[in-house]
Amino acid sequence: MSFVMVKPTKCAEPSKTDEIFVANKTQFSCATLDELQNAFDRVMLRSDQMNSKHMIMILQKSIPFDASSEKPLPGISPLDPDQWLMIDDSYGAQMLLRQELITTKRDQVIAIDPAALPAARELLWQVVDYFTRTCAMQYVDGVIQTPDGRRVPVDYDDPMGCMGQIAQNDFAIMEQRGEEHVLTAAVLCFPASWLLAEKFMRGLVGIHDPVDPYDDQIAKRVQRLFDGIQVDRPLWRFNALRYADPALFQPRSMYARRPGEKRHIARYLRSERQTLIRLPKTGAVVFGIHTFVVDTEA
Repeated sequence: MSFVMVKPTKCAEPSKTDEIFVANKTQFSCATLDELQNAFDRVMLRSDQMNSKHMIMILQKSIPFDASSEKPLPGISPLDPDQWLMIDDSYGAQMLLRQELITTKRDQVIAIDPAALPAARELLWQVVDYFTRTCAMQYVDGVIQTPDGRRVPVDYDDPMGCMGQIAQNDFAIMEQRGEEHVLTAAVLCFPASWLLAEKFMRGLVGIHDPVDPYDDQIAKRVQRLFDGIQVDRPLWRFNALRYADPALFQPRSMYARRPGEKRHIARYLRSERQTLIRLPKTGAVVFGIHTFVVDTEA
């Protein structure tokens, strides 16, 4: 297994190589941007005779958890705060696609209620702080330098768009509105068969419609879970989905279900590492999604 992963450490003085920590099984060593570029060049990225650049194949070599051991909903476990966000071996390729989607399909991948701007800004600050505190990225004079060598201005006037160009994660901000949490802001570049427009400004029940196992009892448990999330005590879960199509950008209406492919034997395993945190100032809950796609026949 070879994937880039943040490991907490005391930050050294900035260097020309912009060192970050790379995980290879259980061994940690420093890697330069050149070495990261070599790793990026090995990522399986090809058009596979598809017409759209949004259909390119971006695959990780492996998933850093056992996706076959999926738990029943909600399937939540505690998460080390220092493992909130990840950078894996497809970072460069995924970020190229994310930039393209944010530029050309912004209305499909970003949504924000004006009232959610304080929470979105707080989340952007948390993302920048996490990556710089763990030495995965450098932040100088309002600009963050990413592992693939890009320099991204930190824009608090466009927090969701900015986060979408820094982290592999998609983010959904859930704020308490009445008796339930409502999706008030999101950057969603890699939807797994759902549309942001159909879920935006809806509560938890509406968001999960029409998820088959999501009944009233599970809905109540999930709402209690959201109510009980504490600051600095993140949670996580994962799912495992079989797809015949490995594309990351797969928006699909709730009224247009996936074709009846033989999902249990479909070639590609798509797994989302889903995290939940509570922001300390605004109290919003943030649902994060880090998407892995692997070729089960590789």
